[in-house]
Amino acid sequence: MIARQVGSILEEAHFRRATLDDTMSSAVLDKYLEFMDGQRSYFLAADIAEFEQWRLRFDDMIRTGDIDPAYGIFARYQQRNRERIRHALSLLDKEPDWTLDESFEFDRDAAAWPSSPAELDELWRKRVKNDALSLVLAGKTWAEASDILRKRYERVLKRVDQVSTDDVFENLMNSYARTFDPHSSYFSPRSSEEYRIQMSLNYEGIGASLQLIDDYVTVMNLIEGGPAAASGALTVKDRITAVGQGKDGPATDVIGWRIDDVVQLIRGKGGTQVRLQVLPAGAAPGSAEKVLEFTRGQVTLEAQAARKELKTIKRGDREMKVGVINVPGFYSDYEGQRAGNPDYRSTTRDVRKLIEELQKEGIDGLVMDLRGNGGGFLPEAQSLTGLFIDQGPVVQVKFATGDKEVLDDTDAGLAYTGPLAVLVDRFSASASEIFAGAIQDYRRGVVLGQRTFGKGTVQNLVPLSRWSARPVNGQLTVTIGKFYRVTGESTQHRGVEPDVPLASAIDLNDVGESALDDALPWDRIAGVPFRADSSSPPPIGQLALEEGQRQQVDPDYRWLVSDIAAITSARSQKSLSLNLEARRAERTRFEAERLKRENARRSARQEPELKTIEELDGTELPDVVLSQAVEVMGDMVRPRAALPARAAPARLKAAGS
Repeated sequence: MIARQVGSILEEAHFRRATLDDTMSSAVLDKYLEFMDGQRSYFLAADIAEFEQWRLRFDDMIRTGDIDPAYGIFARYQQRNRERIRHALSLLDKEPDWTLDESFEFDRDAAAWPSSPAELDELWRKRVKNDALSLVLAGKTWAEASDILRKRYERVLKRVDQVSTDDVFENLMNSYARTFDPHSSYFSPRSSEEYRIQMSLNYEGIGASLQLIDDYVTVMNLIEGGPAAASGALTVKDRITAVGQGKDGPATDVIGWRIDDVVQLIRGKGGTQVRLQVLPAGAAPGSAEKVLEFTRGQVTLEAQAARKELKTIKRGDREMKVGVINVPGFYSDYEGQRAGNPDYRSTTRDVRKLIEELQKEGIDGLVMDLRGNGGGFLPEAQSLTGLFIDQGPVVQVKFATGDKEVLDDTDAGLAYTGPLAVLVDRFSASASEIFAGAIQDYRRGVVLGQRTFGKGTVQNLVPLSRWSARPVNGQLTVTIGKFYRVTGESTQHRGVEPDVPLASAIDLNDVGESALDDALPWDRIAGVPFRADSSSPPPIGQLALEEGQRQQVDPDYRWLVSDIAAITSARSQKSLSLNLEARRAERTRFEAERLKRENARRSARQEPELKTIEELDGTELPDVVLSQAVEVMGDMVRPRAALPARAAPARLKAAGS
């Protein structure tokens, strides 16, 4: 019944207005197989050939609700999974030959399906050898490594049979939803409750959203204000390999565990300690791991509020004060506002107060830091923009029906009229892009950093409770519209281009809307009249030139660029040597290069150099990008001081002019 309703809602409400036909059916099957075996390490080519009989039937299946064939496909996956794990266990009876010159291909998403059980056996022999090699490199003996792996694989084998029908159904429904676009999703009853808990932040833990990817519990998001985000030690795409309780409790290997079981290990009473053993983001399996300790705490919306800091820089003999306001998300206390609480919290109200405080401190310029801000409450993007522009359109929305709506800032007056910069990165998305795009279009400020995510779509949440008797019910998020800038250009896919680019370790090819399958395309609609700020237009060309010159000589920036180059090189690696000495030599080389880069930075800054890589662990590294943004603001403030009073307002400006 839920399947039929999901199919109906997707066809009727989604922005694409697409029909679940044979073409979509084929894409759904591919998506479903990807959910199960994205690395093509379980199914045989013969299995895939057998599934072809259903390729053009998935559209009929969701309409009739007869989804048994999908469960049959999953049953085959379970069978292959059991076979592979049992084979892996058998390989632990004998220590591998570490001297062989062979490699393990760990990135197989574009590989051909294995043609025979023998080919799968060879693939898994290398996979098991790599797992063992990772442990040996971490100081384990073969006996210790094989014991750890045996327990790990037995746990995986046990959990193969713990998959619920809700789990299978959720993957199946998401195969349909994600074929329409990457941001339409189905949440099972259990996932809906988990989502509710995380969004309301009514739990005690470390504040990290997790997802199981290829047997690794992977960090997908850090909730601002939570212990994990506050520490700065855990990052997105880090993989948790073990969890320990307290300061010295034994670490439990969690590779292959169900995600909800791992969450239960990490959550706990506030004030207690939990330790995570982590394989860093982007690191190949077998790389050095790190152990992080967190004190659990209450993760609340309050902790995610905007915050400020004051930076000082020098230009000649003059000391300048630059205010920085970090906006982690676009939030609002709905209940407090409806109840008439005069002190209810929202992004705009908080930022207004922070601006007032910074102005009392005599700031010369302001940087709005929206890095990592994935969006949130759309009206807050409108009202926040209104703090910097004096009435006018902020963003346009086009719905699936073709109807359009212009969302305006209707409040007269400005909270801040001085020099303004907006700092963004590839993780700045949705409402962040609306704000940055409007500031750029109005020529009210300068956008710094990296091209933004490119999520220019609007989602609506559809509870499915009316079609289910379950006490906690699933829900569907459906893309119903697209955002457009006042110029008529969509932020979808292309994002917002910075006026002054700054380096970033985030790979544009791997992260962003353009990297997602089935993303809606970029397009353009008619613009709307708006009044650009021409009183003192930012000298973008000069700012970019001066920043480029500064980047050539700044030791911190040069260190950042060299670090990014090393990360990029590591990302390009698709296979690993399975020769023990070769891997040891490779790790030694990586650590030596990292230490050399850090010491080059320290030497240029006339700071004492480090002797070992261990001294670098736990060292607080500079936020180079923010420092450069503050320097750009210093460049903006300098010419402003010589400009005359506010000029006459510009005439109304339309799209494309």
